Amino acid sequence: MPKTPNPIRHILRRASHRQGNLDERHIMEALSYIEEFWERLTYSQLSDKGTVIGLPHPYILPANEKDAKFTLREQYYWDSYFTALGLVGTKHAVMAEGMLENLLYIFKRFHFIPNASRMYQMSHSQPPMLTSYIRLVYEAGSKDEAWLKSHMEVAEEEYNRVWMCDVHPFWHQVYKGQSRYYDINVLHDLAEAESGWDMTPRFQRKCLDYLPIDLNSLLYKYEKDFVWAALLRGDESAAKHWQAKLRSRTGDMNRLMWHERRGFYFDYDFVKKERGDVWSLAGFFPMWAGMATEEQAARMVKNIDKFEHDGGLATTNKPFIDVMSLFGSLKTQWAYPNGWAPLHWIVIEGLRNYGYDLEAERIARKWLHTNLLWYERHGVFQEKYNVDKVYKPPVEGLYPSQTGFGWTNAVFVALCRDYLSRTVDS
Repeated sequence: MPKTPNPIRHILRRASHRQGNLDERHIMEALSYIEEFWERLTYSQLSDKGTVIGLPHPYILPANEKDAKFTLREQYYWDSYFTALGLVGTKHAVMAEGMLENLLYIFKRFHFIPNASRMYQMSHSQPPMLTSYIRLVYEAGSKDEAWLKSHMEVAEEEYNRVWMCDVHPFWHQVYKGQSRYYDINVLHDLAEAESGWDMTPRFQRKCLDYLPIDLNSLLYKYEKDFVWAALLRGDESAAKHWQAKLRSRTGDMNRLMWHERRGFYFDYDFVKKERGDVWSLAGFFPMWAGMATEEQAARMVKNIDKFEHDGGLATTNKPFIDVMSLFGSLKTQWAYPNGWAPLHWIVIEGLRNYGYDLEAERIARKWLHTNLLWYERHGVFQEKYNVDKVYKPPVEGLYPSQTGFGWTNAVFVALCRDYLSRTVDS
């Protein structure tokens, strides 16, 4: 039977076993805060109202600040998966399942999953997490194989219709079978918004020209999950089809995006026919997806020090020049010195996939400690943190920094579950 994560009450009760330099009382206070905050972040809208698209199930907002000038009332695509990580296995598991059903509902209605359930965010999607989300809910143990088959069929349609499409308005597949981020308006900055990394130095303000390493790793993960689902239902023919896709993608991605001398993956500029030169945590997505070889993983792990600081992992390496000055007034919040919860989860899970458990735990504890330090001083969780100078605020982006914060809260809970609630069987 699939292993069900411990409920929050077990985390609270057992945190003292492995807290290390993390104060038990503060951990318990933070987890209690998160538990109470879910209600504040819960929102429901069954029918379209204004620009917000109606959805059949309640969902978790990224943030819900009182009297905020920048309000969020919509469900976001990739946020939903990372938020669900902290909901499954708890009394909020139904919320995680409902949010998944909302994504499928919106796909069936509009034939793709937009950035968020807002009419004005319909021009592009967000990083595709659908098969991972389906597996997360299925492996929690409450769904049967018929449910899995029907949900994977929707994910397969999304994969083909949106992410492997080679014509407008979903012109993602563009070079050597690999895909880019896109926007129906064919604008670089809006394509960058689809990446979820709005904004970042990775694409040099020319996102449409790049094959992103994270996006194509996510599509590898789709193909891998389709193999898994096919084998589970005994469909050998379908499994072979997707296995062939995996082999083809692996070869092409390694030729285009793997830098042998540097021992790391980089985005590929298919217009200039050259790899980008920005070191980013996107390069660890092949480890999370399980695409990297053992040898590649070993070399990548040696490069963690380019990102690691006292507070965790910075989104990019520390630049030798002031990157901000290159972009004028544009704020690149998905860059050094900011650290983000979803990227920490991706890297930590990638390390665990290849047996680098000590490195994974070290980074997890640093990130938990950073979250706790800010909570102790300010009484809130943030969407991002300054991991180099943990007492200073992060670099802001195009919108004001949000507190709350859905995926930060959820990843905190998930990492506490994995690293602070384990006991040694005897």
